[in-house]
Amino acid sequence: MSEIASAEGGGKGKGAGKGRKKSSTRVDMTPMVDLGFLLITFFMLTTTLSKQQIMQLNMPDKKDDKKDRPEVKESQALTLLLGEDDKVFWYTTKEGVPDFHETNFNPTEGIRQVLLEKNKQVKDLVVVIKAMDKSKYINVVDIIDEMHITKTDRFALVEITKEDETLVSKQLASDEAGEAK
Repeated sequence: MSEIASAEGGGKGKGAGKGRKKSSTRVDMTPMVDLGFLLITFFMLTTTLSKQQIMQLNMPDKKDDKKDRPEVKESQALTLLLGEDDKVFWYTTKEGVPDFHETNFNPTEGIRQVLLEKNKQVKDLVVVIKAMDKSKYINVVDIIDEMHITKTDRFALVEITKEDETLVSKQLASDEAGEAK
């Protein structure tokens, strides 16, 4: 722990050996360092650094039974198509004709505002989410987050159809034609 080391003075001259003994103390810090590392290790092993956050997502069984599918009115449905470059295409249908629009994930003027407006306008809104092949996985996670933020409880993730891809390609072609003018 600590020790006292004494050293005799080997001075010069006749009376050099008769003087006081010089003593110095030396404290051994090894046990304190050991205790410090034990405490650090203990707290690292017993502390939860961060809790995992999970989101509950209920998916239907992979049945191809049309009897089990709920009927949704055309006026209650909103379809979201997730495209490349963080684009979100959305449409509602009136009498079989889609009203097609394009937006993004911007919180102030993007898909969140569309969902909030539709929730106010339509009672029991059902959102159908379809991801294109070129969309990113993070976009699917972001759109599910938007569903929870806007308190849209009824939504479904389904595969995209050829008709939806055709709508998107027509929208992109009209956007390019508009930019070319």
